[in-house]
Amino acid sequence: MLAMARFAVLLAPLVITSGSLETAYQKLKDATAEKDAVQVKILAAQTCALAREAISATAPADADEKEAWSSRVAYARGVELYTEYALYATAVEARPETAVDLLAALERQNPKSKYLTDVYALYFHALQQMGAAAKIPDIAEKALDNFPENDDALAVLAESAYSHKQSDRAWGYARRLTAVLGKHSRPEGVSVADWERKRSAEQATGYWIAGVVQAEKGAYFEANKDLRAALPLVAGNDGRKAAALFYLGLANYQLGKMTLKKAQVLEAAEFSKQAAAIQGPLAQQAWHNAQVMKDEAARMR
Repeated sequence: MLAMARFAVLLAPLVITSGSLETAYQKLKDATAEKDAVQVKILAAQTCALAREAISATAPADADEKEAWSSRVAYARGVELYTEYALYATAVEARPETAVDLLAALERQNPKSKYLTDVYALYFHALQQMGAAAKIPDIAEKALDNFPENDDALAVLAESAYSHKQSDRAWGYARRLTAVLGKHSRPEGVSVADWERKRSAEQATGYWIAGVVQAEKGAYFEANKDLRAALPLVAGNDGRKAAALFYLGLANYQLGKMTLKKAQVLEAAEFSKQAAAIQGPLAQQAWHNAQVMKDEAARMR
């Protein structure tokens, strides 16, 4: 009950009170240092409004006054940016309900904030912890509107589309995901181990979904390439490993037959044999495929 009451306070209506920008800024910094989420949310909105008022003030005609106005605007822009940081910094150390509330406030304040780019993984995880996972795809879609190369959003949408049997959408998101991962460098503050773990998981999602979708469509050359990339990355997931091996068997069998490469057909049989060894819905068909492929290879020179 206490957590729910606290969440309700965070959602209370905000009223912009009068006061100087400097005073509001200092209060916000104090609240941020104290990790007071309730006050940070209220003060960030108030301070941002005052900063934007200063930024939008008409420039004076007098040259001497204009210099002071320029300095004031520059200061206000810095304060406005700090309000975004305050919401972000407080959210990353808050409980899931509070983190979601603060990050939603940051999105409303500035959906293109630089502080949102590396925090969507936290945002999605917090929503899952709250039991609000159904909201994640919509938030991910909005994220891509402002950050087209956000890997967290692309991974979420690739998985969502695949689970809803939207093959073309799933393939599109998966291809975009694998492409952007090659461009991204490790964010500041993220350990090498954590970055590699996250990157490998997202590569697994991208390559596996792209490979399976292409295999199901008969695009065997592309499927073979992507599934070979996916295979070592899904080693700890028997379901995905079995599917990768199953479709690698299918793709290489078809490619081997088309190019009259006996070695590739035999490799296809081995992939299928490995898929059959993993208990699951594909095991029986994979075993049958392996026998057919071996027989086919025996008839080839």
